[in-house]
Amino acid sequence: MLHASLQQLRLFEAVARLKSITRAAEEKHLTQPAVSIQMKKLEESVGMPLFESVGRQLHLTVAGNELYDACRDVLQRLADLDAALADLQGEVAGPVNLVVVSSAKYFLPYLLGNFIARYPKVEPRLQVTNRARLLERLDANEDHLYIMGQVPDDLPVVEYPFLENVLVIVARPDQPLAKQKNISLKTISEQRLIGREPGSGTRKAVEELFAKSGLKVSPYMELGGADEIKHGVMAGLGLAVLSLHSLRLELAAKKLVVLDVENFPLRRRWYAVHRQGKRLSLAAQTFLEYLQQEGEQEIEHLLTHDASILTDNPDV
Repeated sequence: MLHASLQQLRLFEAVARLKSITRAAEEKHLTQPAVSIQMKKLEESVGMPLFESVGRQLHLTVAGNELYDACRDVLQRLADLDAALADLQGEVAGPVNLVVVSSAKYFLPYLLGNFIARYPKVEPRLQVTNRARLLERLDANEDHLYIMGQVPDDLPVVEYPFLENVLVIVARPDQPLAKQKNISLKTISEQRLIGREPGSGTRKAVEELFAKSGLKVSPYMELGGADEIKHGVMAGLGLAVLSLHSLRLELAAKKLVVLDVENFPLRRRWYAVHRQGKRLSLAAQTFLEYLQQEGEQEIEHLLTHDASILTDNPDV
């Protein structure tokens, strides 16, 4: 192990966590052969196999599990050291690693941009991904903060609500329901609904709401992100439940309309989350405080600036 490099340990941790050389290469922005070569060299240093293939999935050997636990400890200690050294300088500077679910990409960059304007020596690292990948990184304690609409109940985390997440049902302007008022949930359940993948926070919230009324909703079509869903609605494929933050341009351009449905808008919260016991750097802690103290006000200002969004939907 004295011959193993930190880069090899970082790559091994990613391969072990994702159980895939291909996915690890994508995450680290490397080619698959480059990662494979480094894993081969690491196995030679250890003197024992670290992986075994079962079907198409990689699994850790006993030696691999021992190395994985050690890797996580070493990499976390190095991250803590990096944060501690930066904090000793007493300056809000250095990296802030953020991972956000796809729906948050419509507002988080604005907040991050305002924060960077105030603290120009901060180095933001923003990754947008789906909920499943975000939870993998959260479980591995890979980053400083995670932005999501639904906090997992099976991981030891600390959550910080900072922004209202307004969920609305949208349709094309020429959809017959667009001119109706107080549409029942039963009527909506009978429509073609375009939904997110299983596990999505939005999907879970919608399913729970309909279940309380004794109704079951299943997507007519599943798409991976808000952009794809919006285009599906605009193409006439069905209705969809989306966060208001993702609809600024389409509502302003009158490409979509918000339906008047009972029990909607569905009001939830956006959360910043990190693992319990995590020591945040001064830069990450300052950004977290900014989200809590000013995030809602900044986004309200953004929406007010785009006042045409609410012109036809005064109740949103």
